[in-house]
Amino acid sequence: MGSSMRKAEIAKRLARQAGLSNAEAADQLDRVVNEILAKLRKGKAAPFPGLGQFTPGPKGSYRFKPKASPRVKKQKPAGHERE
Repeated sequence: MGSSMRKAEIAKRLARQAGLSNAEAADQLDRVVNEILAKLRKGKAAPFPGLGQFTPGPKGSYRFKPKASPRVKKQKPAGHERE
């Protein structure tokens, strides 16, 4: 199956991380997906919280732009500081 996740797996992970029941998490997931679809159908961009944004394209298509991940500064090993 690769790295793809099914709705039940996503809801289960959401439930565990948010302290919800699996049913509550599935309901919240449905709500977010339905809000995204409703906005896209109206020709509006739709954020996917914490992950990025969907934008409408031609003929009912859409694009997803992932949220830029924060860049982490590389630290020099201890003992190599300049004075």
